[in-house]
Amino acid sequence: MKPGPILLALLLLGGCEGGPAAPNDAKPQGNTGFPAADRPVATIVSARWSDEESRDRLNEAGKVMDLAGITPGMTVADIGAGEGYYTIRLAQRVGAKGRVVAEDIVPDTIAQLGTRVVRERLNNVSVRLGLPADPRLPEGSFDRVLMVHMYHEIESPYEFLWRLRPSLRPDGEVIVVDADRPTEHHGTPPALLKCEFAAVGYTLVSTRPMPSAGGYIAIFRAMGPRPEPAMIEACKSGARATPAAVQPGKGSE
Repeated sequence: MKPGPILLALLLLGGCEGGPAAPNDAKPQGNTGFPAADRPVATIVSARWSDEESRDRLNEAGKVMDLAGITPGMTVADIGAGEGYYTIRLAQRVGAKGRVVAEDIVPDTIAQLGTRVVRERLNNVSVRLGLPADPRLPEGSFDRVLMVHMYHEIESPYEFLWRLRPSLRPDGEVIVVDADRPTEHHGTPPALLKCEFAAVGYTLVSTRPMPSAGGYIAIFRAMGPRPEPAMIEACKSGARATPAAVQPGKGSE
């Protein structure tokens, strides 16, 4: 059954609390006061990291969800959801009393995922169109936020992580799965990841190798007050930032 236009529109606008997302034409300001990333930024090459059958044979999602402590009844955000590999499995894990918000910045991708959500009758899932530097998630809503094989594609990591913080519940955690390789090769060195998160007030809870997911898993919690943007210092990566990551009035330092 194909979803009607009204139902699909509600899915695309829906958030964890059912409120509308910000207008789709909203754009971040040119100079927001956040430092530019001192590293290359990987391009978005595909909404799919690998085929779902291969990933399931390795029990990738199951292992990640176990390590992330995701249990029935939780509210979880899937950032950079793509075609929905994690979205679908998260919905099954959190159950009818839980909630999953799938976010992506590519309109066609999020529309296709919305169609899949309706087709598979995932009543505990909504989809949301985010912005490159702002996932546009409702405040105080999430027990867990997942970012799987996408962190290296974030052009403005400090602004993104800063805007993400308010969406976490007091004991909420951010889960990053990525490869241990340079960002331009679609990975993030763990030391750089830890530094960028720490710059915005997150503490590393744990990290461990994750071969079944193509790299490692790192878990963070927000600790203390959120720093003012002007107080955030960019981490030194030893690589020059790409032009796309340099904001007007800023440069790699």
